[in-house]
Amino acid sequence: MQFSRELPDYTYSLRSADGHHAQVNDRALSRSFILAPNNLIEDWPVASVAELRAEDLEAALELNPALVILGTGEKQIFPPAAIMAACLTRGIGIEVMNNASAARTYNVLAGENRRVVMAIILESTP
Repeated sequence: MQFSRELPDYTYSLRSADGHHAQVNDRALSRSFILAPNNLIEDWPVASVAELRAEDLEAALELNPALVILGTGEKQIFPPAAIMAACLTRGIGIEVMNNASAARTYNVLAGENRRVVMAIILESTP
């Protein structure tokens, strides 16, 4: 049986993510970032859910998503209500999950050509 590798029809593919590292295409990232199928915003200045503010989501919301996936590190940690409201009051869905689940969900939705943006928090390693 012959296998063929299916390449995505978008620019940025998320290959892996955990609480401290992620791989976008062939780039290893160790700082929080925002990812959309055709946009990568590196060095998103959020290091933990505890310090996340509604205005921190502006860069993600400017990409006109239908859904924001918030990856909160190794564990799923729900942010304050103001974070959820920043999306929901604009008619944008938001899902909160750990980074590994966020990566899998993002890849499925991006592969379906959905308007998805992922904001992923990577905890710095000591």
